[in-house]
Amino acid sequence: MRGRQLGLSLMGVLIVGALLGSALLVAFRTVPAINEYLAIKRNVKLVAEEGDNGVATPELRRSFDRRRQIDDVVTVSGADLDISRPGGKTVVEVVYERKVPVAGNVSLLFDFQATSAEQ
Repeated sequence: MRGRQLGLSLMGVLIVGALLGSALLVAFRTVPAINEYLAIKRNVKLVAEEGDNGVATPELRRSFDRRRQIDDVVTVSGADLDISRPGGKTVVEVVYERKVPVAGNVSLLFDFQATSAEQ
């Protein structure tokens, strides 16, 4: 009795390779946007802590701008921050979009919201 052969054909290997390649392309293109969001979120929390210590709003914006230069954040600036002080606690929030080109005329659009308020 002949044994049955197992494995992928050449066409199967090409299809699986194309799917894995496209998934990796999307992943590699989105990582910088996610890293920038995490840096913005961290900086927003640090700026809010400074605001809780009595720092004025213009100085908070300058502090964020200094921190964003260190973290290489280019999407958001201190002028984009929404700073409020409900109940004596400083809440810093920023809402922004980031368009990530993938290939040709295909791109991904991310809507980010970073806030210092506990959720």
